[in-house]
Amino acid sequence: MKATLTNYHTHTLYCDGRCQMHDHIRFAIDRGFTSLGFSSHAPLPFPTAWTMEWDRMDEYLAEFHRMRHTYGKRIELYIGLEIDYLDERHNPALPRFVNLPLDYRIGSVHLLRDPEGQIVDADLPANKFRQMVEKHFDGDVCEAVRQYYARSLSMVRHGGFDIVGHADKIHFNASCMRVGIMDEPWYDVLVRSYFEEIARRGLQMEINTKAYKELGVFYPNERYFTILHDLGIRVQVNTDAHYPDRIDSGREAALHALRRAGYRNVMELHGGKWTEAEL
Repeated sequence: MKATLTNYHTHTLYCDGRCQMHDHIRFAIDRGFTSLGFSSHAPLPFPTAWTMEWDRMDEYLAEFHRMRHTYGKRIELYIGLEIDYLDERHNPALPRFVNLPLDYRIGSVHLLRDPEGQIVDADLPANKFRQMVEKHFDGDVCEAVRQYYARSLSMVRHGGFDIVGHADKIHFNASCMRVGIMDEPWYDVLVRSYFEEIARRGLQMEINTKAYKELGVFYPNERYFTILHDLGIRVQVNTDAHYPDRIDSGREAALHALRRAGYRNVMELHGGKWTEAEL
């Protein structure tokens, strides 16, 4: 089958999205999407401003099923979660997550720990990322990067999810702090080791286009697309949409970049099954 308009990384007011489920759905239908998946930030073991709480999980699932009943004849709708890897005690492989009636799970890393063990958010604008590194890592961006990839690798090895979320997202902020860091051999070793483990585990990876409009980058960086292809990693293009009008932002550019890297197919959900769709 030919590739169609899809997105499986979508946030709503249940977490840090800026709209209701039906707002995304109506916009997606208007744009001609064939399938759309929701992936609220899963609960963490402490409150945050950007994750869902456990006491809203039943409401989240019930709302989705109402949407599927209302719009299911016009677009395929799927329900998932974006689950953070925090440590061995909190990760996507926990039975509490595995036993949820979801269509898919995205595994992501947003959080690090400083030398004192304090949890710090690394998913920040570049200027705030710099402040975080200066405050919590004594200005050592290399240490923050190493920990990010160590956590990412541990997440992949623990499993419990289907899709690697915004892999290599730290690269932009790290490059702003240390120009040329991605060309340093140690960085290249970390990234390649991470991708090789993803390939061994047979996981899908998203090409996340959230920052393409503002920053001109994908996660992972486009320089790695050929490596992903050569490793046989299956990919899908997701926009990480928090607003309805971002539902297809950067998608076409990502598809062109994948073609240049040798990809001829992307993954899509149809009829409840992951399917290779021809570019």
